[in-house]
Amino acid sequence: MPFSLGWLYRKLGRRYFPLFLVFEYVSGTVITLATVGLFSLYEDMSERELWRVALLSLACVTAAMTYYAARVWRLARPLIEWAGGSQRSPEEAPGAWRRAVGLPRQMVATSGWWPFAIANVPTAVYCTVAFDLPWYSVAIIFFAALVAVIYATMLHFFAAEIFLRPVIADIARELPADWPGHQMGVPLRWKLLGGLPLINVITGMVVSGLSTEATASLDDLGVDVIVAVLVAFTISLELTVLLSKSVLGPVDTLLRATDRVKRGDLDARVPVTSGDELGALAGSFNEMMEGLAEREKLRQAFGSYVDSHVAERVLAEGEMLEGREVDVTVLFVDVRDFTPFAERSSAQETVAFLNRFFELAVPILHEHGGHANKFVGDGILGVFGAPEPLSDHADRALTAACAIDAAVGERLGEGVRIGVGINSGTVVVGSVGGGGRLEFAVIGDPVNVASRVEDQTRETGDTVLITEATRLLLERPGDLALQERGTLPLKGKTDPVALYAATSVDERTTPSADRLIAGG
Repeated sequence: MPFSLGWLYRKLGRRYFPLFLVFEYVSGTVITLATVGLFSLYEDMSERELWRVALLSLACVTAAMTYYAARVWRLARPLIEWAGGSQRSPEEAPGAWRRAVGLPRQMVATSGWWPFAIANVPTAVYCTVAFDLPWYSVAIIFFAALVAVIYATMLHFFAAEIFLRPVIADIARELPADWPGHQMGVPLRWKLLGGLPLINVITGMVVSGLSTEATASLDDLGVDVIVAVLVAFTISLELTVLLSKSVLGPVDTLLRATDRVKRGDLDARVPVTSGDELGALAGSFNEMMEGLAEREKLRQAFGSYVDSHVAERVLAEGEMLEGREVDVTVLFVDVRDFTPFAERSSAQETVAFLNRFFELAVPILHEHGGHANKFVGDGILGVFGAPEPLSDHADRALTAACAIDAAVGERLGEGVRIGVGINSGTVVVGSVGGGGRLEFAVIGDPVNVASRVEDQTRETGDTVLITEATRLLLERPGDLALQERGTLPLKGKTDPVALYAATSVDERTTPSADRLIAGG
């Protein structure tokens, strides 16, 4: 049936929805005629009288269902427009999803008690008068018919849920990948606790009616209704509760584990406590969590060797990142006089010092929106504006450089000095490599210039030098104090490059830094 409904929805579009109204009227007619037939087992009547009761009941039920259908059609109009394509967009999808999921419950809740009154009261009064029954027969007939109306309501509720599944699946294609869903319908617990007793009531009444003798009276109908209700909500209720717990227990456990996963706990597991489909679902959940935990370990390990921004992009797009041109600011930072230090220190001391320096500098790059693209000996190539574009990449790079200088002086000692060269321009970024080895590369003349500018800090005695290309991109020049260092020749460059030394930066530009002074 779900496959057939999905096929019909794809074929009919917005014309799919009138099919549900056809089902409503047909099922309502069948239930009405069956109820009248059951009533005839308790009240002796001629064929003419039976048809009168049947026609009056059908007229009342049709009026009630017309009232009901009008309200349902109004509630479903946004979904009809979605199916027709007039409101089909990712922006409209969440609202359409909520409407579709909550529609079966709204169909029942918004109709109120009017359908029950329209369908039952006229018939109960007519039968009492036409067959010269005691006045209390109105209540007996009304409540007996009420069971049938409630049964029809629940039938239409569950049918609506199944009927709307192709619509919800269609809407779900436009939802974000991380759409969490919402519990807007009737909880499964109440479906079981409400539906199963009603089935017992209906079954009890039908069995009682079919097994009655010719001497059965309307009073017997009232007794049968009362007995069926009492049995359903007392003796059989225990089985209903046990069945509900059998189904809902594993489901609740799974929901709690899922909530732990949403909070970041990838160690969440559920016990496999049954050998049915729920047990298979629990086992599949545990297998999925094993895979997610393994993936997270790989991501963390990957992020230790590749910048986190690049790692996330590789995980999202695949191992090959297509090369593209972007405007960036490149920062090259290097430790001064590191070679003599390495010569007089042990290998362990050298590596320990470099790790301390990198652990200090890399988070500052991240804090200001950049990433450490490459470690070159005792230096770091930092990039601002790739892989994530930044409009103020020049400001961020200069601020990060000054923050690194301040942190080095404070945490590594005054004897440790660095040099920083900064340049801006258009580069090519993407995956480069071969033979099974790849790296996220930033290629272009601006990278080479940044490295040469860093070399010039040794000649000028400054800590941070920037090029004219970077200075022109600064959006907050009032916060900076730049000193011209003239036009200097750079190795590998035909034309000299204008350089500027950053001698001070206002603390307000980077509240996170204790001080941002680039000493020269």
